[in-house]
Amino acid sequence: MDLKNRVEQCLGPKNFVVAMTECQGDLSVEVPKRSVVDVMRLLRNTPDLGFNFLSDLLGVDNLDLNKPKKKPKKKTEEGEGAETEEEPKDKGPSPPRYEVVYLLLCLERNERLQVKVRVEENDMEVDTLTPVWKAADWPEREVFDMFGIRFKGHPNLKRLLMWDDFPAHPLRKDYPLEGQGEERHLIYDD
Repeated sequence: MDLKNRVEQCLGPKNFVVAMTECQGDLSVEVPKRSVVDVMRLLRNTPDLGFNFLSDLLGVDNLDLNKPKKKPKKKTEEGEGAETEEEPKDKGPSPPRYEVVYLLLCLERNERLQVKVRVEENDMEVDTLTPVWKAADWPEREVFDMFGIRFKGHPNLKRLLMWDDFPAHPLRKDYPLEGQGEERHLIYDD
């Protein structure tokens, strides 16, 4: 049985699968935020799956994903024309801005799986995976530091890359490339 069917068989009866996509042989599963710890335990402990290695964990900011795209300029007789915005095809509610993506590996069968959790801008908290995989500790701290997504129950959730008083989250797409004029003054004791 292929990986997609095994994952559906494991997660499907419990309604843990929001969406499942396959691209160039890689399987990606979107699960509800409230169930992420249960899903990860199932994926790790189910013998047919055995995803026993958390390879990585990362944050994604989809700020520009749902904005209308601009049509390219068309040349007119007088010169170049103006850009016009396309109307969005689906006028339903926009999907959540942030995602946390977990990259899992089954060492026994050399199979990979992406598990995605969408995170709303007004509820930026996901349960920590440190009880399931100790390796989630520092990657969760990095996602918190760079995107501001909090991990509920994390044993040591504090900044990892930026200094403690840094006022923003620099990998958010609304953070300016040149920064906001932050300065860190280091004080060295002699």
